[in-house]
Amino acid sequence: MSTGEADNLIGPCETAFRLELTAAQLKVTYTALRSLLDDFGHEEHDVREVVVEVLDKLPSEHDVRAIDLSRELARRRGERQPPTS
Repeated sequence: MSTGEADNLIGPCETAFRLELTAAQLKVTYTALRSLLDDFGHEEHDVREVVVEVLDKLPSEHDVRAIDLSRELARRRGERQPPTS
Protein backbone atom coordinates (compact mmCIF):
# COMPACT_ATOMS: atom_id res chain seq x y z
CA MET A 1 0.00 0.00 0.00
CA SER A 2 1.39 3.38 -0.92
CA THR A 3 1.61 6.24 1.56
CA GLY A 4 -1.15 8.11 -0.30
CA GLU A 5 -3.50 5.15 0.07
CA ALA A 6 -2.72 4.87 3.78
CA ASP A 7 -3.59 8.55 4.27
CA ASN A 8 -7.08 7.94 2.85
CA LEU A 9 -7.99 5.11 5.22
CA ILE A 10 -10.69 5.64 7.83
CA GLY A 11 -9.24 5.69 11.32
CA PRO A 12 -10.41 3.15 13.93
CA CYS A 13 -12.52 5.71 15.81
CA GLU A 14 -13.60 7.88 12.87
CA THR A 15 -17.16 7.85 11.57
CA ALA A 16 -17.15 5.98 8.28
CA PHE A 17 -20.78 6.44 7.29
CA ARG A 18 -23.98 8.13 8.44
CA LEU A 19 -27.29 6.45 7.80
CA GLU A 20 -30.89 7.59 8.06
CA LEU A 21 -33.44 4.84 8.64
CA THR A 22 -37.21 4.68 8.53
CA ALA A 23 -38.97 3.04 11.47
CA ALA A 24 -39.30 -0.23 9.53
CA GLN A 25 -35.65 -0.15 8.48
CA LEU A 26 -34.61 0.55 12.08
CA LYS A 27 -36.61 -2.40 13.40
CA VAL A 28 -35.16 -4.76 10.78
CA THR A 29 -31.61 -3.50 11.35
CA TYR A 30 -31.89 -3.82 15.14
CA THR A 31 -33.38 -7.31 14.88
CA ALA A 32 -30.70 -8.44 12.43
CA LEU A 33 -27.89 -7.14 14.65
CA ARG A 34 -29.39 -8.80 17.75
CA SER A 35 -29.66 -12.07 15.82
CA LEU A 36 -26.08 -11.74 14.62
CA LEU A 37 -24.92 -11.07 18.17
CA ASP A 38 -26.74 -14.15 19.45
CA ASP A 39 -25.09 -16.35 16.79
CA PHE A 40 -21.47 -15.48 17.63
CA GLY A 41 -19.41 -17.83 19.74
CA HIS A 42 -16.67 -17.08 22.23
CA GLU A 43 -13.99 -17.00 19.51
CA GLU A 44 -15.51 -13.92 17.86
CA HIS A 45 -15.19 -11.59 20.85
CA ASP A 46 -13.88 -8.68 18.76
CA VAL A 47 -16.76 -8.89 16.29
CA ARG A 48 -19.29 -9.18 19.14
CA GLU A 49 -17.80 -6.03 20.63
CA VAL A 50 -18.30 -4.10 17.38
CA VAL A 51 -21.90 -5.34 17.05
CA VAL A 52 -22.62 -4.19 20.61
CA GLU A 53 -21.09 -0.78 19.81
CA VAL A 54 -23.45 -0.44 16.83
CA LEU A 55 -26.48 -1.56 18.86
CA ASP A 56 -25.57 1.00 21.51
CA LYS A 57 -25.94 3.73 18.87
CA LEU A 58 -29.50 2.68 18.11
CA PRO A 59 -32.57 3.53 20.19
CA SER A 60 -33.27 1.33 23.21
CA GLU A 61 -34.68 -2.16 22.85
CA HIS A 62 -37.93 -0.92 24.38
CA ASP A 63 -38.23 1.82 21.75
CA VAL A 64 -37.48 -0.56 18.88
CA ARG A 65 -39.93 -3.18 20.17
CA ALA A 66 -42.61 -0.49 20.19
CA ILE A 67 -42.32 -0.16 16.40
CA ASP A 68 -45.18 -2.07 14.78
CA LEU A 69 -43.48 -3.48 11.71
CA SER A 70 -46.74 -4.62 10.10
CA ARG A 71 -48.18 -1.12 10.44
CA GLU A 72 -45.00 0.49 9.10
CA LEU A 73 -44.94 -1.84 6.10
CA ALA A 74 -48.61 -1.12 5.42
CA ARG A 75 -47.86 2.60 5.54
CA ARG A 76 -45.10 2.06 2.99
CA ARG A 77 -47.61 0.37 0.70
CA GLY A 78 -50.05 3.23 1.26
CA GLU A 79 -52.66 0.99 2.81
CA ARG A 80 -55.28 2.33 5.16
CA GLN A 81 -54.34 1.87 8.80
CA PRO A 82 -56.73 0.10 11.16
CA PRO A 83 -57.62 2.21 14.21
CA THR A 84 -55.51 1.48 17.26
CA SER A 85 -57.33 0.66 20.47
